Amino acid sequence: MKYTIDKKENYTIITIDEKKLDTSIAPDLKSEFVKLNAEGITNLILDLNNVKYTDSSGLSSILIANRLCNSSNGLLILTSLQDHVMKLISISKLESVLNILPTVEEAIDRVFLHEIEQDLTNKED
Repeated sequence: MKYTIDKKENYTIITIDEKKLDTSIAPDLKSEFVKLNAEGITNLILDLNNVKYTDSSGLSSILIANRLCNSSNGLLILTSLQDHVMKLISISKLESVLNILPTVEEAIDRVFLHEIEQDLTNKED
């Protein structure tokens, strides 16, 4: 599987450099998500600009990442979705479950907003 990981202080960007997110690469992607979560990374931005097609196994790996991030009080944000990928998410009725934004820059802004909200919530407790 071809991908790049860009780790920052508050988030990590994973850019998938494949045209298909399917059964041939989904298990490796799931493993990467689990490994990053074990390292303490809670906010992931998944840049899917290059992904033209995904199937149910690809969608499953995304849902695993979403669950891992949520359980760590973090966020998974999908960006730059192509039409086919967005259509599968819509058909699966997951657009209300997943955080989807048009660009990586907007996702970074959303992560910082989430961090501020978390800090305010923690101070109120």
